Amino acid sequence: MAQASIELAGQVIAPGQKATVLLPVAETYLRQDARMPVHVFHGRRPGPRLFVCAAIHGDELNGIEVVRRLTSLKRLSSMAGTLFAVPVVNLYGFMGNSRYLPDRRDLNRFFPGAKGGSLASELAQVLFKNVVSYCDYGIDLHTGSNHRRNLPHLRGDMSDPEVLAMARAFGAPLALESPGAKGSLRGAAVAKGVKMLTYEAGEALRLDEVSIKAGVRGLTSVMEHLGMLSTRKRSVRSSLTMQVALNSSWVRATMSGLLQSRVKLGQLVSKDQILGFIHDPFGTQSLELTSPRQGVVIGLQSLPSVYKGDALVHLGSFEAPAKAEALVDEFSELMNQDSGLA
Repeated sequence: MAQASIELAGQVIAPGQKATVLLPVAETYLRQDARMPVHVFHGRRPGPRLFVCAAIHGDELNGIEVVRRLTSLKRLSSMAGTLFAVPVVNLYGFMGNSRYLPDRRDLNRFFPGAKGGSLASELAQVLFKNVVSYCDYGIDLHTGSNHRRNLPHLRGDMSDPEVLAMARAFGAPLALESPGAKGSLRGAAVAKGVKMLTYEAGEALRLDEVSIKAGVRGLTSVMEHLGMLSTRKRSVRSSLTMQVALNSSWVRATMSGLLQSRVKLGQLVSKDQILGFIHDPFGTQSLELTSPRQGVVIGLQSLPSVYKGDALVHLGSFEAPAKAEALVDEFSELMNQDSGLA
């Protein structure tokens, strides 16, 4: 049985069609029109409605490339349900290579948004009203912020069986239990009944091939899990047994100076292990940065110059930490061997 046509911003999309809808948002300073692009793939057969979005923070580029590769797949022509793919949410930040909006607001603290509010609130409202509120599932693509690199991992309400199943289908090695901050897209979407994941991988203003390949592979695997795409052979795709962190925390700088890191993403570190050194640029003082506990490194500061209190190393605690580290190694090998199949 075919599903009905849908309408987005006055544009009717029939079953079996794909379209790019441009949602009007606030003009630029030069009074030029600005529009948020939404790629819509409306399958012939009924199925779930899934949205995928990137660049809520304008300097997070990996997700934009993930969406570009996803929407170019021929497989989508035979999908069931409906996919809404938004490559760039924060147009203004993206054009200025900035995480934030021109008024320095963080868009991911203003959902679900409101008409007649700030630029952030209005932009959030456009995405939420036109896309998110019509969907059953969602995946928000992010990278690390402020000169930080993230190991590819997922965040979401892992106590929800549907979300946990989505996360396991995605195929990332690790996940964090996270309800979503107040005003975040995930928090607002979950309150609306949407089952949501956040994919974190790489760093801002850089394209990372492993993070991108894992993102495309993960999205198509979730679509298979939801019945939107036909399932491919698991012998080809090979899935990982994802580990969910018990908790996580950042190790912070105890003095200002230049950081020399001694650990890498995905590494298992023990309590009191040296994570790096902070040196006084004048050569008068050096300080060991040690780990307060055992954990797996899931985030790292990449900028050597640091202030006292800066978050430098993000550690996740796992029930089986050695297994978590092994999963990261297996994931890296898998991504390096992957021919790009999605």
